[in-house]
This record gives sequence, C-alpha cells and structure tokens, in this order.
Amino acid sequence: MAKGSQLSQLKAALSQAGLHEISRKNKKKKTSSHTAERDRVTKAAKLREIQQKLNPFDVKVTKLKHDVGGRKIKGVMGRPAQSKQAGVQQVFVLFERKTLLKELEERGRVGGVVDRRFGEDDPSMSLEERMLERFTRERQRTSKADMFNLEDEEELTHYGQSLSKVDDFDDFGIPMDDDDDEGQLNRETVHKTHFGGFDDDDVAEKPEEPTSKKSKREVMAEVIAKSKEHKVRRQMEKEKEENIRYQLDQDFDSLKSLLYVSDLSPPEDAFGGTAETSLPEEKDDSLDYDKQVRELAFDKRAKPKDRTKTEEELALEKKEALEKAERRRQRRMLGEDPDESNDDMAAGRKRKRAPVGDDLEDDFVGDDSGVVGAGLGEGGLAPGEVEDGETDSDGTADTGDDDSEEDGDNYSASGESANRELGSEQGNSTETMTAQQAPRPQKSSMAPKELPYTFPAPASHEEFLEIVEDIQDEDVPVVVERMRVIYHPSFAPDNKLRLQTLTRVLVDHILYVTSPPKPRIKLVSSLIPHLFALSRSYPSEAAECFVGKLSLMYKNLSRGLASGVLEVNSKTWPGFSELTFLRVTGIIWPTSDMKHVVVSPARLLMGAYLSLCRVRSFADLASGLFLSSLFLQYEALSKRLVPEAVNFVVNAVLFLAPNPYTSSDALPGTFPSPDLHSDLCAALTINPKVARNLVFHKPDLWQLLSCDVTEQSKLDALGLAVDLLDRFAELYKPIDGFIELYDPIYSIISSLECKRLSKDVQFSLASVRDKVGRLLKYARQSRRPLLLQAHKPIPIPTYIPKFEQKSSSYLRRRDPDHERNEVSKLRYQLKQEKKGAIRELRKDARFIAAVEQKKQVEKDQAYSEHMKKVFGSLEGERAEQKAMQRQKMRDKRRAGRK
Repeated sequence: MAKGSQLSQLKAALSQAGLHEISRKNKKKKTSSHTAERDRVTKAAKLREIQQKLNPFDVKVTKLKHDVGGRKIKGVMGRPAQSKQAGVQQVFVLFERKTLLKELEERGRVGGVVDRRFGEDDPSMSLEERMLERFTRERQRTSKADMFNLEDEEELTHYGQSLSKVDDFDDFGIPMDDDDDEGQLNRETVHKTHFGGFDDDDVAEKPEEPTSKKSKREVMAEVIAKSKEHKVRRQMEKEKEENIRYQLDQDFDSLKSLLYVSDLSPPEDAFGGTAETSLPEEKDDSLDYDKQVRELAFDKRAKPKDRTKTEEELALEKKEALEKAERRRQRRMLGEDPDESNDDMAAGRKRKRAPVGDDLEDDFVGDDSGVVGAGLGEGGLAPGEVEDGETDSDGTADTGDDDSEEDGDNYSASGESANRELGSEQGNSTETMTAQQAPRPQKSSMAPKELPYTFPAPASHEEFLEIVEDIQDEDVPVVVERMRVIYHPSFAPDNKLRLQTLTRVLVDHILYVTSPPKPRIKLVSSLIPHLFALSRSYPSEAAECFVGKLSLMYKNLSRGLASGVLEVNSKTWPGFSELTFLRVTGIIWPTSDMKHVVVSPARLLMGAYLSLCRVRSFADLASGLFLSSLFLQYEALSKRLVPEAVNFVVNAVLFLAPNPYTSSDALPGTFPSPDLHSDLCAALTINPKVARNLVFHKPDLWQLLSCDVTEQSKLDALGLAVDLLDRFAELYKPIDGFIELYDPIYSIISSLECKRLSKDVQFSLASVRDKVGRLLKYARQSRRPLLLQAHKPIPIPTYIPKFEQKSSSYLRRRDPDHERNEVSKLRYQLKQEKKGAIRELRKDARFIAAVEQKKQVEKDQAYSEHMKKVFGSLEGERAEQKAMQRQKMRDKRRAGRK
C-alpha cells in the first residue's frame, strides 16, 4: 500500500481496484439483474478488503516457527477487535430476541386464568342449568371409551355359562359355611377323588360335554339374547321404581301433616258452607312438580344493574319528576284524572258524545269521589277552592314566563332590592340589615293545600316572599330544593344566574326571618344546607354577597361610634339578625384559613365590636358574650389568639359577679376595663340576696336581648362567661404566653365574692379556678429559661498533608474535601450510567424499529401480492370482456354484410 496519509492511501487503493472513477461509457448499456448483483457483491468485497488494510493494528499475525509451504493453518491471522465486536453483537441480538422481542410480541397480551367451564360466560344460563350441562358433558366424555359395548352390564361367559354364576369351589367339596364340621370331607368327594373312585359314572357323563367350541354365530346369538333379557329386566325394574315413586307422591299428604302445622281456619260448617270445595284441586295443582318446574323456566332472570348516572342526568330525572307531579297536581285541582295524560285527555274529549237509547252505559264516567285526588283530603273541595287553585296555577305560569323572558333585568334588580332591604345610605338614620317582618296571616282551619312542585325563579327577596307567603315554615326548604332542581345549570344557560340570585335571596331571607318581632331559628337551620351547597357551587358570587353584608354592618358600626359611644340610642352592638348572620358565616366558610375573603373581614368586624363598643345595657353584654363564643368557634382549629374576646369575657365577669375591685387601676394585669363600676353598668351586678337559691341555666340569646333583665338572666350570663373562660384556657394552653395571659384571670376568679350565692354556683366557679390553676402550674413546669446556643468545639488547625490510601490516581478528583470528592465520584458514576442507559435504549429502539420495519415489509409484500392477484383477475376478466365485445362486433359486421 502506498505511503502517506490515510486519505491518500484510500485514494490509491480505490484507483488500484478500479473503484475510484466509474466509467460512464457503459451507462446506457443494459445489464441483466444477475450481472448487476454479482458486480455489487464484488464491489462490496473489495471495499471491505481496502478498509481492513487501512488499519494494520486490527490484524494480529502469529509468527510460525516452521513455515511449511502449501500447508494451511487456521489462526495464523486474526482480527480480535472484529471478533469481539461480532461476539458482543451476536450475544446482544440473541438477548434482544429472547427478552425484548418476546416483550414486544406479548405487549398487548393480558394474562390470567382462562375459565373454560361450560356456560360460565353465558349470563342467560342459571346455576342449575350450568351444573346440569357440565354433568352431561362429563358423562358423555366418560362414555366414549364404552361406545362399542353392547350393554353396560354385560356378563362374561364360558362355553355358554355365565362366569358370575359359577363358584370356583363348587366342584371340590370345600364347605363355604362356617357351621360345617372342619377337617372332614364329604362322602361324594371321597368317592370321586380318592382311590375308591374312578368308576363308570364319570365316564357316562363325559359324552354329554360339548365336544367342540361354539361358533362365533352361536356366541353372538347368545349374547344378543342375554342383552335383550337384561333390557327387559331393567324396564321391569324401572316400572317398579316408578310405581313406588308414584305411591310415595300419593302418600306425601300424610307425611306433610307431620312436618307442617295443620290448617287453623274454622270449618266451613260454621259459615254455613258445604263440604264440597275446590281445595283438593288447588292442593293437587300445588303438588304438581312438573308444572312448578315449567313455571320456574319463565321466572325473571337477574339482569345487570344500570350504570352510575352523572350529576346532570340525576338532576334531569328530578326535574322531570317534579314537572310530572306538578301536572298531576294541576289536574287534581281542576277535578280531572291525575293518571290521564294530555293526549289521552284530548282523545277522550273527541270521543265524548251524547248518550243515546241503545247505549249500554259502558263509556259513561260519573262523578266519583276519587277524582278529587290525594292532595286535597278526604273531605273534598271547599267552596271556591278550585277557582283559587286555577288562579294560582295561572299566576305561577305567568310568573315563570316573565322570569324566563326578563331574567337579565331581574338579575340586575336583585342588588337594588337588597339595598332597599338594607336601608338607604343617604338618610341620617342607621342602616338596617333587613326589613321588619310583616305580620304573618293567620292560617285558616281549612284543609291544607298541596305544595306545588314547580316554582318561578325569584329575582329578588320580595318575589321570594310572595312565593312562600302561604307556605308553612317546614315546607320552605322543600321549595328551595325544588327550585334548585328545576333550575339546574345544565338545563339552560340562564339557570346559573338564577341560582346565583337565589343565593343572595336566601341570605336576605335568613336576615329577614331572624329579625324582630319573632325570629324563626328552625327555618334558618333548615335553609343553611341549601345555602352551603349554593356557596360551594358559586363561591365568588356568594362571597361577594357576604362581604357586602359585612360592609354594611361596618358602616352601621362607624355611624354608631360617630354618634356617641355611650349614647343609649346609638346602635353600636349588632342585633339578633346580625349575630345570626355571623354565625352562618362561620358555618358556611372555612374559619381556619390564614387569609379568607369572607372570614377575615368577619373576624376584623367582630374584633372591632368587642374592642370599640362600650357596655351600656344587659343586651350589649349578651351580644358581646355571643361574639366571644363565635370567636371560640372560629378559632377552634387554628388556635389563634384573640385578646379582644378574652378581655371582654373577663370584663363581663367583673360586671356581673360581686368583686372587691373599686376601680380599673386595682385590677391585676393589663386588661382595659373602662366601664367598671360605671353608672350604666352598675345595674348589671348580681344581687346575692335575690340570687341566693338560683343556679346556672343554659341562656337563650333572644331572651337575653329582648326580655327584661332578671337575676336569673344575669346568673345565666355569668355562667356563660365562666364557661367561656374555661374553654379559652383549654384552647390557649399550648401557646408560650399562657402564663402571662391567664395569671391575672386566675387572680380575678379567686377574688370573686360568691360565698352568698348557691352551692352549685360556688362549685362551678371553684372547678374553673382549680382547672386554670393546674394549667398554670403545668405551664410553669414546662417553661425553660433561654440558654446560649451550644457549639461544637473548634479544633486546632493542622498542616499535615492528607494522603489517600485507596486511590492510586492522584491526577483526577484530588479534592481536599473528602465529602465533595465522594460527591464528584458519584456524579461521574451517574453520568457514566446515564450514558450507558441511553446507549442501551438506543440499541433497543433500533432493534424495535428493525422488527417493526420487517413486519411492515411483510405486510406490504402480502398486500402487493394480494393486489397483484386481484389486478390480474380483473385484467383477465376485462380482457375476456373486450374479447367478447370484439367478437360481437365481428358478428354484427358479418351479419350486415350478409
């Protein structure tokens, strides 16, 4: 090979082999495929040889010690690199074929046990049918081996005699019974077999024995005769068994009388009846087994259950059910048949005609009491009730139409109606959360009307009041539920706005029913679940409504504080409806969040009430205690400290219970108490002489706010305040400042002068005082003083070189930090493993691509062969058709010439 670079060596080798410049002279000359294939193989061999010569290091030559001419020795020249690569490639290919190819082939396979039992996948077959069919298949499978037997009970014969009837010991005189004398032979045996025998009797018997074997025909005739005999015998036995079974069936009544209790019905003679009845015939029918089996075949089989329906489908079913019930109710109100559809009613009207003389009166429907319906009671319709029902139904329909047409206007007007309820901001008077309740009309003693099933969507609270005007309080949640079902968001695009408006209406209605003169707490409790569900469905709109109400309450507070904190007429503290609204807010919205769009403003507003408002009356004190209990419920999970609530509860205890403190400066701790012993709060202290025999009761908020102040109400408020201190202590005991918070409270509770009160009151106060004392003791024991942070001693620096004994390579990863060095080693190892994994994945991808390409080539070849066959058949048919057409044309031309 020429010297120089590898490029020059490659060019010289190609030119020497005649592969450098391909001549274009024979370009147009056609060559056969066999010649082209041979040239291609020769060219590839030459190129492979040139490639091997370019790298002499790939060739390993073993020098021979004695070179003998003409002798061929294997292994003199080898290529270890190529051999190694070929071996590795072969192993890899085998591994891929065994693992990767198998996984690829079984990629869509689903493992499991295949149940091949008969009828297991057939839902139309019952369990008894499956077991009977399996038993039949098993008997058929076992009877295949005996398919050539004439009978199952065939007997073996020998010379025409049955071997089952021949005893092997009959001819030897051996006794078979144990009663015979043992050790003695009978006379016949001695006569025939001993020396006294061998007389002419045996000789006379020998000619009677058959001289030759029976023929095959005789044997088969005998077998057939025996088979017929056995068949007749089996038939006789079967008939006998049938007779016995029939007899048992006939005698079953006597057995039944032993198993079951006899009929306790009175005899027919007592009713004057005859002895001949049809009961025996019914009993025979019940005992007919074949009839019962045939009836079981027509029983309803189990069917698969319906799929689980979506929320929209369930809502649609509820809506259709309510609409159908409402149509039935309207028909009952009009005195029509509730079960008759509209089409049937129209057809019935068309068929009605005047009765004539020859009528059989079979198409006449008279006035039946059942036409009234189930919803109006047994007493029928009162005078004028039908007209009222028709008017209400028409009005309902008109309201629904107007609501559907003017939904946008109603939605926009809902805010204005709410503002009208909350009051005008331009006036000088304080804004009110809700309008005062109008006096509810007295319920008449007439039969109660049936509740409608469909209602129009209210656009404001006034429309909702018109809808529920004549409805009892316990039925109002049903009305709201039916509204939510009828106006589900999946039925119409406008239903979402209607339900959002309904959310605002429910909030206004809760404020309305809790306003004076008589709040209805049960109705509020029944409306909360619906308001909760609507708030979860439309959180943004509901939160906007709640925040708007809280803003109005804050404005009322600001206006009351501006008019004077100690003025008796200034409305600073919230009323019963506002307190109920705050309670509902804590139920509907999560109170444990750090920041919440509704709860955070509510907490700030409640804190402002407790910290800025002054106590002027017992109602103010009761309102503040309820706000403190609301704070306790709000912070039950988050356990956030609310100093305003704790401070107000302590001041309430000081206002109500007798104490030795004369001014706020004498109080322990730093609790502000500006109203202690003030003129307005002087009347709040409990009189020990009057309350000597009174005990704590559970207070009622409405009574505390509205009724006159009594010693019992004061004592109930004191019990509530003490209980709140106890629960706040249990809530705040984990915080670090519990000692500083409750140490002054413990001093105040211990100094109360309650010895002249009842023993129950003293016991309650003593239990709370002991509990707070124990909590303070445990808090002092668990508190540890602050200490300086303990540091690890700093070692003296050393300058001795650090040698690594494990690694001999001092040029790579010589980091003095051992941990960082180990991390770098792990990082390098991870990089190598990642590269190896990528390499293996690429090999697997190439292998899978090759397999897929091979499959695709096979599919294409099969498709091309199929299409060739199809095209060939079509071309043949077309050729035959054209030949027939040409023949017809020739025949026509010949016929024209003639």
